[in-house]
Amino acid sequence: MIVTLGVVLVIASVVLGGVAVLIPRTPTVPLDRRRPFRTEADSQLTRFAGSAVQSVDRVLAKRNLRYFNRETLENAGLRLSQAEFILLILVGAFVGALIGLVVAGPLLAILMVIAAPFVGHLVLGFLAGKRRGKFDEQLGDTLQLLSGSLRAGHSILRAIDAAANESQAPTSEEMRRIVSETSLGRDLLVSLNDTADRMKSEDFVWISQAIQINREVGGNLAEVLDQVNETIRERSEIKGHIKALAAEGKFSAYILMALPVGIVVMLSLVNPGYMNKMFTNPLGWIMIVASIILMTVGGLWMRKIINLKF
Repeated sequence: MIVTLGVVLVIASVVLGGVAVLIPRTPTVPLDRRRPFRTEADSQLTRFAGSAVQSVDRVLAKRNLRYFNRETLENAGLRLSQAEFILLILVGAFVGALIGLVVAGPLLAILMVIAAPFVGHLVLGFLAGKRRGKFDEQLGDTLQLLSGSLRAGHSILRAIDAAANESQAPTSEEMRRIVSETSLGRDLLVSLNDTADRMKSEDFVWISQAIQINREVGGNLAEVLDQVNETIRERSEIKGHIKALAAEGKFSAYILMALPVGIVVMLSLVNPGYMNKMFTNPLGWIMIVASIILMTVGGLWMRKIINLKF
């Protein structure tokens, strides 16, 4: 009886040992992979910039400031937060103030500080316009991708997703945003209309209207998008002709606006003391400000004349 019990225990121990060896163990994660991988510690400048951004962010949290907000930065294609961009504006104003103080004194330093937010606004407007122009240039290829996906049997949402994967920025970013908003429960037409408003694209409004009409009355959406694509390409060709014809007027405007600045620089180099009274006398500053205002008005006027709409 005792021998039999011993044999059973030995066999049970062998079976348990075999099971322990054959059953795969739970994979373990090394300790170095459990912690964030960091090559080196942050520098003092990085830590100071991070703390400055956090301070600006706390100040903005107490005030509902819509200047340089997230939507404006996204339209310009910048991956910055509102606090980070405002901090860049403050740093630019400080550097401009130092340069103005060294060059011409406190008055120019004050003007540089005042001009910093306007320069930031102009930069955002320039980047947003450049991004919208690139979006319009890619619109023909985007329509080809959409119509090709629809002919392959995909739905319109799947076609937009394919266009987001195959296109370049900013089209890929906007198409991916439409897919994400639709996945969260937003109506497709509302997302399309918001994209058209955000990109200020009349051609994309046509695409949205074509999709809306197709959802209401049915039909072959691929053929409709091909017709819209042909119309958009013809409009782009006409725009190219208009830009070529208006290039002479733009070049003349650039020369007329740069001529006073060039004359001042030339006189300062030839005779350094010749323009001193213009920068030291209050009447001279008034004349400079008046000249800048008149040049701005004239430039906007000429831009309005050569900016044809059809």
